[in-house]
Amino acid sequence: MTKQVKKTTVGRPIATTFQIVEAYKAVRTNLLFALAPHDRKIVLVSSSEPNAGKSTVSSNVAITLAQNEARVLLIDADLRKPTQHRTFRVKKHNGLSRILSKELTFEDCVCRDVALNTDLLPSGSLPPNPSELLGSAQMVALLEKLSAEYDYILIDTPPLAVVSDALVLCEKAAGIMLVTRQGQTTYDELRNSIEAIKNVNGNLLGVVISDVNDSSRPYRRYVRGKYYKSYNYSYSQSPEL
Repeated sequence: MTKQVKKTTVGRPIATTFQIVEAYKAVRTNLLFALAPHDRKIVLVSSSEPNAGKSTVSSNVAITLAQNEARVLLIDADLRKPTQHRTFRVKKHNGLSRILSKELTFEDCVCRDVALNTDLLPSGSLPPNPSELLGSAQMVALLEKLSAEYDYILIDTPPLAVVSDALVLCEKAAGIMLVTRQGQTTYDELRNSIEAIKNVNGNLLGVVISDVNDSSRPYRRYVRGKYYKSYNYSYSQSPEL
């Protein structure tokens, strides 16, 4: 476990595009710093409870990392309630679950270049045994193979308070990034999630706070008019942020 948790805030989608871009750049900077000591560049993204914004953060952090000319793979490992196929407008049927069940290969399922330098592996059809598949030898072999192909792998996982899917992946990753929602996630929920990660000897890379009230953020008055309109980034405007 890291001794000190770095917190990063992500503003609401009604904020300017400039503010959203800068928030995700801050997440990228902190994440790269946290990953520096690790050889394995696999990051789990989860939350304590549902609807905290972890899937939106996953996709946008993947896009932001890829803007540094890195080759990034986003894996939708939420085999119970996947969303990344909708975000990137692809079909989910051929995906992770079918690879782990040995029905298809990675090349059969990967969606190439869903964004600049970013590939997506959808969830696949919903299996009856998600935790067992994610903890299988097939998952270990897949991640080892993909680690040689990609600079960074982000894995979108289910909420920790609901199921243990993310925890079975902890030993295969450099660490886990927790997403919390301002005004929704309680301190007890966050504390319990951190304790659960600690119990499996997982590494907490940091905490991202989503849905932050824009009025509470510094330098708000400087991002108006033509200044932020000159930027042209394609970031998700999902209400989950």
